[in-house]
Amino acid sequence: MSRSFRRTGALGAATVALVTFFAAAPASAAAPRVVDLEFTLYAQEVVGEEPGEPEGPVAGEETGEGVPAPAVGDTFAFAEDLYRTKGGEKVGRDAVTCTVARVGGPGSPGDLTCVGTFALAGGQIAGQVLLPFSSETEQPAPFDIAVTGGTGDFKDVRGQIRSTEDGEYARLDFRLTR
Repeated sequence: MSRSFRRTGALGAATVALVTFFAAAPASAAAPRVVDLEFTLYAQEVVGEEPGEPEGPVAGEETGEGVPAPAVGDTFAFAEDLYRTKGGEKVGRDAVTCTVARVGGPGSPGDLTCVGTFALAGGQIAGQVLLPFSSETEQPAPFDIAVTGGTGDFKDVRGQIRSTEDGEYARLDFRLTR
């Protein structure tokens, strides 16, 4: 898998802004309040050891570069640190797992289904995305990640995050409600 697919899980950056915002927001006993929140954070993959070669046969056919093509059921995981600005203050971390759900052919993309958990002060946020991929495209187009819920200060959070490649980072534009 190329590094660009690993940018999928950058949802966690929203949590710092949410903690600050919800801690200051007054509670209403009469009716649930909808709070709209928009902000931008940056995710950078944590570089670690690459796993060794798998034992036994590798699923999928080999590509022209000697790397096996992805096969349905293949999975990978990655982690990112989350920042307010590129190279700025670290505000959290995330962990994402992706599974190949569909393998595309020439001119037809495959699909990854990715689920991420993002932790910051006050709780965690969960998100997921069905992401098309192609071995012909090095850098993915911007995509939206669905925020599916959270814990602690982030209970009942919903919304979406636009992920866009931005050099060595993924730019994350958050649009959240509670």
